[in-house]
Amino acid sequence: MSVDHRRTIDQSWLADMRASLADDFATQTARLRELTELNADTGDPGEAHNQAALLAATRQTIEQITGALSRISDGTYGACQRCQRSIPAERLEILPHARFCVPCQEKQNR
Repeated sequence: MSVDHRRTIDQSWLADMRASLADDFATQTARLRELTELNADTGDPGEAHNQAALLAATRQTIEQITGALSRISDGTYGACQRCQRSIPAERLEILPHARFCVPCQEKQNR
């Protein structure tokens, strides 16, 4: 990552983002624990499908948050993992676990 990128990320903003991600991680972990404990078989295939989808989505969210926290720790948070350019702060505020800038995300989605 370039020195310019590191300078553009305000340290207090980064600390706030880390705290917000840590709170989200705790919330999602509690949700996963709750969903796992409620994993009783009701005999309804639709309900089982919904439960499985919720579990998968919650696990994916936890994985995304963990990745963002790791990038904060290693100093790469806010840099696109594809082109290495800075991801705009506005994007990170909306999607704090974003790994790519918008153009690279669009390429990734194709």
